[in-house]
Amino acid sequence: MAKSKVVFLHPDLGLGGAERLAVDAALALKGGGYQVSFVTSHHNRDHCFSETVDGTLPVTVVGDWLPRSIFGKFYALCAYVRMIYSALYIVLFLKPDLVFCDLVSACVPILRLSGCKVLFYCHFPDRLLSKKGGFLKHIYRIPLDWIEEFTTDRADVILVNSKFTRYVFKDTFRGIKKTPAVLYPSINTKFFDDAEIQSLDFLEPALPRGSFVFLSINRYERKKHVELAINAFGNLKSLVSAEIWNNVRLIIGGGYDRRVVENIEYYSELQNIASELELADKVYFLKSPSDLQKVALLRSCNVVVYTPPNEHFGIVPLEAMYHKKPVIAVKSGGPTETILDLKTGYLSDFDSTEFAKAMAKVVLDNKVVEQMGEAGYKRFCEMFSFEAFSKQLNSIVTNMVQTHST
Repeated sequence: MAKSKVVFLHPDLGLGGAERLAVDAALALKGGGYQVSFVTSHHNRDHCFSETVDGTLPVTVVGDWLPRSIFGKFYALCAYVRMIYSALYIVLFLKPDLVFCDLVSACVPILRLSGCKVLFYCHFPDRLLSKKGGFLKHIYRIPLDWIEEFTTDRADVILVNSKFTRYVFKDTFRGIKKTPAVLYPSINTKFFDDAEIQSLDFLEPALPRGSFVFLSINRYERKKHVELAINAFGNLKSLVSAEIWNNVRLIIGGGYDRRVVENIEYYSELQNIASELELADKVYFLKSPSDLQKVALLRSCNVVVYTPPNEHFGIVPLEAMYHKKPVIAVKSGGPTETILDLKTGYLSDFDSTEFAKAMAKVVLDNKVVEQMGEAGYKRFCEMFSFEAFSKQLNSIVTNMVQTHST
């Protein structure tokens, strides 16, 4: 019996939480015996996850010649067009049994033309992610918002990444009667386990031996509020002794795409903040660290700081927990479902002073760091392991495919 064919449709296979989720979902289904491949409208082989270039997951790029924007505007409209074009390619040439798509739902009705099942994974309603604008922007968004709700409802199954996102989904899409199931993202722990031990020699200047390291990993986007980590780090100076302060460092690593103006601007803004606080010699900035560099950072740091408020889920806290690192995060959104306050880390108000207090607690007590790290690892294994994620996703897809074949 031929293996069922599952195609993943994703707009841009870069480096980010949504991309990591799609890649991990593909690995989970491949491990379950499905024939898996990707279709995307952009795939930079120098700015992507290794599984999409080393032959593990075949990738077909379709429609990259279509514009990403029109005179720096209409990004959402262009994304809709690019995804619809990619969907037409799938319908005409691939004939899958099921399509797993995320981020952009406009393609769902097109995919249904092939008679395949469609699973849509909602990371967060796009209309809520759209930046506010004037009257013309409001008019522009009206049809796009309607299309988003209408096309999302056309999916056979809708999944979301957290209970927080499910609540927001139901409150936003009042016309959709389906209740999405929660599929918590996980991480491919096998990659972390198999990764060769690497030093932090790639840091410039070299990291002083024996440093206590705080690590922040996020894309260079303003909504990630990485400045909170820098400002809190600056406040930490007044909460610890000079000897301890001399030994602490902050490493900031994040996805950086030269095509994205915001990445360029925000990176510069963060560097300026560090300079103004006289922290330039204690804060390290990395652009798009490789997968192996990221593993080295997670293994070598002491504590992970996670700054986005109202984050839909957040993969980084899981990666930290798996590496037995406490997490200091904002007390809202997805991290409230992954992090146990005072047990696996600290959930803090969105305030640099409060963040600094949490940072001081871990710097001053290595025993707390160790205990929280162990508790975080145990919680990860119980609730967010790749095995649990794979089992749930394979069960959902199997039910969908069997229903399709009968």
